[in-house]
Amino acid sequence: MDTEAFAVHLLTMADSYRTSDIHILPEQKHYDIYFRLNGQMEKQYYLDRDEGTRLISYFKFLSNMDVGEKRRPQSGGTTFQLSNKAIDCRFSTISNYQLQESLVIRLLKQKEEENKIPGIFFSHEWKKLERLVQSKSGLLLFSGPVDSGKTTSMYHLIKNRSQGEKQQVITVEDPVEIEETSFLQTQVNDKAGVSYEHLLKSSLRHHPDVIIVGEIRDEETARMVMRGALTGHLIVASIHAKNASGVIARMQELGVSTSLLKQTLIGVAFQTLLPLYCSLCESNCRTYCSHHDRGKKRLALFEVMTAKELDSLTFNEPTERGGGTVSVKREFNHLLEKVFMNGYINEKTYRRYYISNA
Repeated sequence: MDTEAFAVHLLTMADSYRTSDIHILPEQKHYDIYFRLNGQMEKQYYLDRDEGTRLISYFKFLSNMDVGEKRRPQSGGTTFQLSNKAIDCRFSTISNYQLQESLVIRLLKQKEEENKIPGIFFSHEWKKLERLVQSKSGLLLFSGPVDSGKTTSMYHLIKNRSQGEKQQVITVEDPVEIEETSFLQTQVNDKAGVSYEHLLKSSLRHHPDVIIVGEIRDEETARMVMRGALTGHLIVASIHAKNASGVIARMQELGVSTSLLKQTLIGVAFQTLLPLYCSLCESNCRTYCSHHDRGKKRLALFEVMTAKELDSLTFNEPTERGGGTVSVKREFNHLLEKVFMNGYINEKTYRRYYISNA
């Protein structure tokens, strides 16, 4: 099979398995290709050194990277046309000290795979989020590791909010991960001078009901997000932090004052996807096992805190109910232990996802 035909075959198989990433990694005398399936790396193909090098060069050419440059890390993207659909891919290369290149291909999720309700462990937290997104204005922040389903959750909640009435929803992302025709989706383009800040300013002038922000990365983005929440818009955004209460510290690190957070923040959600234990596999459920459906081998665990709970826990202010601080019984580690004790995950998964010093 020539390089182009194998590339089509590789992406077709990865798409059919709902792979999030393809890893093409160098060994001493060959290349191994792994699919990241349900959060786990699974080996799929073996290529000799020349085949692996040609495959990486082919993908670099398609994504407008410098094919001859192997010393510097590079990134790029393209839309790849398969026999029955087009898929959006993002590429990243890094070489080791022997100048052997590795390539990771991220397959961006498509609309038809993302219309389903996310698989979740506890409905209590999800219903809490559904109530929070009904707010007319304010800031709702999502946090969690990469590939934890944050974008899926934000899209599903806002799409549900809009049912029955026409609302203008604008997304500001880098890149757009899920195609949703009912939203006005915009994408950062650094080469054209279109930054997060620029798109957010333009979005606010467009008078939307809701703005979804892919990620708050810097002080300028944080400032524009706070401005949008103050001027009567509902802003739903993601930000990297260790847990729900850690989001406050991260926003303060980006220059947002405590008083401004109190005015705008309506809630914070931390989520991660946990691999389910399978009694047949006697481990996390394998890709080809039929005990759990292919798309349900991982379920989302949420920690959700409202503004009142955040006031009591993080800002050390008493609540209206009793004058003392709120005991947060549904914090992440407590829920994780509950999932483990009920046999949904194994001990190894429990220890891996337990948040120390939370």
